[in-house]
Amino acid sequence: MKRILNTFSNIWKIPDLRKRLLFTAGVLVVFRLAAHIPVPGVDFKALRQLFAQSQLLGLLDIFSGGTLANFSVMALGLNPYINASIILQLLTMVSPQLEALSKEGEYGRQKINQYARILTVPLAAFQAFGMYILLKNQNIIVSFSPLNLLSLILTMTAGTILLMWLGELISENGIGNGISLLIFAGIVGRLPVSLGQTMAVLQPESFLNLLIFLAMSIIVIAGVVFINEASRKVKVQYARRIIGRRVYGGQSAYLPLRINQAGVIPIIFAVSLVLLPSMLGNFLTGVGNSVLANLAKTLVQIFQPGKIFYNLIYFLLVIGFTYFYTAVIFNPEKIAEELKKYGGFIPGIRPGKSTADYLSQILVKITLVGAVFLGMIAILPSILQRLTGIQTMAIGGTGILIVVSVVLETTRQLEAMLITRSYDGFLR
Repeated sequence: MKRILNTFSNIWKIPDLRKRLLFTAGVLVVFRLAAHIPVPGVDFKALRQLFAQSQLLGLLDIFSGGTLANFSVMALGLNPYINASIILQLLTMVSPQLEALSKEGEYGRQKINQYARILTVPLAAFQAFGMYILLKNQNIIVSFSPLNLLSLILTMTAGTILLMWLGELISENGIGNGISLLIFAGIVGRLPVSLGQTMAVLQPESFLNLLIFLAMSIIVIAGVVFINEASRKVKVQYARRIIGRRVYGGQSAYLPLRINQAGVIPIIFAVSLVLLPSMLGNFLTGVGNSVLANLAKTLVQIFQPGKIFYNLIYFLLVIGFTYFYTAVIFNPEKIAEELKKYGGFIPGIRPGKSTADYLSQILVKITLVGAVFLGMIAILPSILQRLTGIQTMAIGGTGILIVVSVVLETTRQLEAMLITRSYDGFLR
């Protein structure tokens, strides 16, 4: 905590970083204000009761920042954009064109991100219609005329696009990853509500369960901090070069390989994907076809949050996305080429392909530790919820996991910015 406070204190002294910090805070305020602009035609009292009873809807609500329980214009949150990003990243593994585009550096990433934005629009429209059908089947939302229904879908789709735009504004002109920070702000805004719901249902004899929950929350926070900060240091030696009468190089350094290279992204991706079957099942429950309706009910029961199959799939998805995203952001071949270019080598390993293979082997081993740890923490709150009976535990635990990871990731970026400004001062 002291480190974080010192970082923010130093940032406030630098005009450029202070401007970025205030810009980020302003965008987050706009997001929280827009989250309370409701869509008309909804029985909000019945809606809040439904969300209090449904663990699935409660989990969706906390990732939308409370916009879903309020059924605001941003009720869909960033789920359509996250799903679009997952689809595009998976397609890069099977599409030669997208794979070639992903290897074109910054231009390729921007192009794929543009495709994700375009794909977000139909996904948001489909999810908006599905949410309307779900709430209509629960007699929470009144039947709209076709024109009013179209207006509802367009409004909710526009809310998701606005939220996506706000996230990109933070990434470009603010501090940290905009998408992660918006999810962070939503979870922080909803945590008091989740804690209030926990205290409301807590019986005097369940005080021990509350202590267990608090103790596990502290363990989760400590574990996430440890795993995010842990790294494997690979020694790198630089060859001596004689230019004129001067000798360059010859020193050694360390290449830090973080155990959790992917940060909080695997959790966000895994949650978005594991909730899709339940959402689809709830959407199809009210259809006229009895076979399809029964299949939808079975799907909802199997993927009910807290169930064994749900936790298993959630755990495996976290591991899979951790490896996948690590492969996207860390390129051993590029690191090996950079080392070779500047005369660096790992002692006992030949430069070039052998170095890339060596780094890949290390990365596979240490990523397994980080991925399993993230997966265990992701499902641990659900296990505790089954043991203690506190229904809001799974929501609070997942929220704590993302909040701590985003704080650490943002703090690390802020420290990097401070170091960069310090070097700029020396150069002047």
